[in-house]
Amino acid sequence: MHDLPLSDFITTHPRTILVEVTETKGSTPREVGAFMLVAETAIWGTIGGGQFEYMAIDNARAMLSDGGEAMMDIPLGPEIGQCCGGRTKLSFTPVTSQIIEKLERKLRNEEEERPSIVLFGSGHVGQALARALSPLPFAVTVIETRAEALEDLAEDATKHLTAMPEAFVKTIPEGGAAIILTHDHALDFLIAKEALARPDLAYVGMIGSATKRATFANWLKREGGDEKMLSRLVLPIGGDAVKDKRPAVIAALVAAELLETYATKEPQVSRQQTSKRQIPSA
Repeated sequence: MHDLPLSDFITTHPRTILVEVTETKGSTPREVGAFMLVAETAIWGTIGGGQFEYMAIDNARAMLSDGGEAMMDIPLGPEIGQCCGGRTKLSFTPVTSQIIEKLERKLRNEEEERPSIVLFGSGHVGQALARALSPLPFAVTVIETRAEALEDLAEDATKHLTAMPEAFVKTIPEGGAAIILTHDHALDFLIAKEALARPDLAYVGMIGSATKRATFANWLKREGGDEKMLSRLVLPIGGDAVKDKRPAVIAALVAAELLETYATKEPQVSRQQTSKRQIPSA
């Protein structure tokens, strides 16, 4: 996340250098394609921080004063006070309108490709989780049956008020996640049954305990559900290694689970395929 949209940063700082990672070897702070913008008194984005980034900033500002280098090849070792052990090549380019258009297109593409995380329920944990996910590369939607529960959500979360939240499960894009945190166990079970029937979802989680998991297993069996689906259910969400039950702690643990889940998965569908699922009217 950034304090200013890219366009606002450029408007405020028209003389800016694009610093971009063009090649990496070994262990490096960021991947090829990572970039930041450097103006005389401000920076937008990051290429990894540390002495490596300070060197890049100094070079970019030297370019703004008609000095500096167009390329840098930086070993990330003891000689610069870093221990990554890899090597990174950087390019330095004065920002033009064409570059701004290219960067905005790149950011739009990244925005559209974010995994869809749907939170069913906006109680204390739901609200904390929406806040925890806000700066992460996810598109967050919150489904609720209570209007007042949607009032204090993170601003960038999409909100939907409905009497039948289980109906929204079918709208989750392929590769998305369903996280079930409602105020009603019976409703949790209905939503979970629908979500577990979709093997294309990357993550299905429910707040609760081992006892709740056993209760759900018995309920699912009575309802004719396939017991094999249970192996895909994360319950309790966030694991049980940390015993702290404060909403912010649970939210942090679940955010970590989601990051780990998506770090190990290949993209499953194109944006065109994803866009076919439509949110029903509330």
